[in-house]
Amino acid sequence: MRLLSVAVVLFSVVLFSGSEPVVAQPASVEGRVGKLESEMRAVQRKVFPGGSSRFFEPEITVPDEAPVSPGGVPASNPITDLSQRVGEMEKQLRTMTGQTEANTYKLRQLETALEKMRGDTEFRLNALEGNPPTPAAAAAAAGAAGAVSVVTPATSGAAPVTVVTPPAATVGAAAPAKAATAAEAWQGAYAQVVSKNWPTTESLMTAYLVDWPRSTRIPQAQYWLGRSYAERNQHAQAADAYLKVYNNHPRSERAPDALLGLAGALIGIKNPQQACRVLGELDSVYGAQLGAGQKTEAQTLRGRAKCS
Repeated sequence: MRLLSVAVVLFSVVLFSGSEPVVAQPASVEGRVGKLESEMRAVQRKVFPGGSSRFFEPEITVPDEAPVSPGGVPASNPITDLSQRVGEMEKQLRTMTGQTEANTYKLRQLETALEKMRGDTEFRLNALEGNPPTPAAAAAAAGAAGAVSVVTPATSGAAPVTVVTPPAATVGAAAPAKAATAAEAWQGAYAQVVSKNWPTTESLMTAYLVDWPRSTRIPQAQYWLGRSYAERNQHAQAADAYLKVYNNHPRSERAPDALLGLAGALIGIKNPQQACRVLGELDSVYGAQLGAGQKTEAQTLRGRAKCS
């Protein structure tokens, strides 16, 4: 209705604004009305863009919104990226764990050397000052450079076994080059055991313990290191190596043999009482698992130590 009123007003204005009478120019009036209608439709199209197509066709149209395309396709699946990152972290963790274990072993060796030096220093100072040495310092005098005090854990509940042994001799030979793999390193070291080349066995087994601390053959390497010392009558070093097998790997296959070797080494350094306690530990912990040969060797050692 409003549009119709506007049209009538516009029509009246145009009709009565001309200089000539309406009746005199009927054709002109029709043309002017048609022009007004055209202009009115133009106004409608401008004022009401997108209006109903039943009345007029709009000149101004609202374009359809184009679909928003994604900003881009990710380079890879997020799950794949996360898995790769986790894999890299696990690899770094394994590397750091291996380095930590190697550093721990080296630190333990340094602590042992420091205890030797401390005991020797205390003994020498007491001797110079004329004071009676303490038990630890007296034990230090038993060796060339001090003593090593080691404790065997009594897993059966018995009292701990304390063993005082002279220190290990300093090895002057250069460390061998590291093998490419743990299997290759073990083959080279065990070949020296078969050949009974004990000095080389000591060098290669020591290197194996340092280079491959996570190997499943660590208890065997530690045992054969003790065995090589024992074969060369270096009983103090053998006792230390055997004891590490039992302390660090009590469930390993070599643990009972290590206790037998420890008892023999203690007898070698004139400490039969401690040897008898080690044999008692052997029976209480591994008695049901000992083979015939191990039982025979244990009985022989009891005779040598004169155990009650």
